[in-house]
Amino acid sequence: MTTETLAKPATDKPTTHRRHSPGMRKKKHPGHYISRAGAILVGLVFFFPFLWMLATSLKPTSEIFSTGASFLASRVEWSNYVTAWTAIPFGRVIINSFLVAIAGAALTTVVSLLSAYAFARMQFKHRDKLFLVFLGTLVLPQEVLVIPLYIMMNKLELVNSPTALIVPFAFGAFGAFLIRQFLLSLPEEFEEAARIDGAGSIRILWSVILPLVRAPLAVVAVFSFIDYWSSFLWPLIVINDVSQATIPLGLSMFSGERGTDWGPLMAAATLAVLPSLLVVILLQRQLVKGVSMGGFGGR
Repeated sequence: MTTETLAKPATDKPTTHRRHSPGMRKKKHPGHYISRAGAILVGLVFFFPFLWMLATSLKPTSEIFSTGASFLASRVEWSNYVTAWTAIPFGRVIINSFLVAIAGAALTTVVSLLSAYAFARMQFKHRDKLFLVFLGTLVLPQEVLVIPLYIMMNKLELVNSPTALIVPFAFGAFGAFLIRQFLLSLPEEFEEAARIDGAGSIRILWSVILPLVRAPLAVVAVFSFIDYWSSFLWPLIVINDVSQATIPLGLSMFSGERGTDWGPLMAAATLAVLPSLLVVILLQRQLVKGVSMGGFGGR
C-alpha cells in the first residue's frame, strides 16, 4: 500500500448540509401577506383612539372641537398635564388605584387557583354540577349585584374603604375556569408521584401545580389588574370620600356644572392608561401562552 493510498480518504461522503440559494427558498403564500396586512389594519383601528386621546391632550381646550378632525392645533399645550395633576388630587388617586388593583389582582389569583384546583383535582359529590352553577355567575351583569353588595358592605361597615373595592369581586368564576381548563390538560402522574413520596394536597399545590400554571396565573392577574384599575360603577357607589377615590372617579371630577375640561381630562386619561398598557406589554408572552394553553386546553 503506497503513501498516496494511505493519504487518500477511504470514502468520499457527500456533504449533507447544503446552502440553499435565494431562489430555492420557500415562497410564502399570498394568504400570509393578506393575514399580516389584516392584523396590522386591526391593530391600527384599535390604536387610533389612543392616538386621538394623546393628540387631544396636547391641544388647547378652545381648539379641541374647532380644529375638527385635525390632530394638530396651533400650539402644543403641555400645561394640560400640569392642570390634570393639580386640579384633582391625582397623585393620591393613582396611589389608591395601584393599591386596589394590585391587592385585588393578588387576591383574585389566589382564590382562582384554589377553586380551580378543587374543581379539577378533588373528588366530592356533585362537583361538576356545582362548577356549572359557579360558571353561570359569569352571565350576571355587575348592575344586578351592586345593590345587594352595597347592603352587605354597609352592614359590615366597610363602605368608603379599600376593602369594599377589593373583596366583593375577587371571587369570580373567570379565573377559576381558565386555570381549571389548564389543570385538566395536565397528566395526574405528577401529583400521584408526589403523593407516593408523602406530599399532601397543599404541598402538591405549592410544589407541583404552581410551577406549571404560571402562564394562566399571569393571564388572571393581568385581567384582574385591568378590571380593578378601570372599574367605575362599583367605586362610584361605595366610595364617597375623595381621599379614597380611584382613577375612574378622578377622571369624572373633570366634568362639572360648567361643562367638561377636555384638555386636562384627556391628559389625565393618557396618564391613567399607561400602567395597564405597560403591564400588558411586559407580560405579553405570558398572556398569549396562558390563553392558548389554558382557555382552549383541557377537556
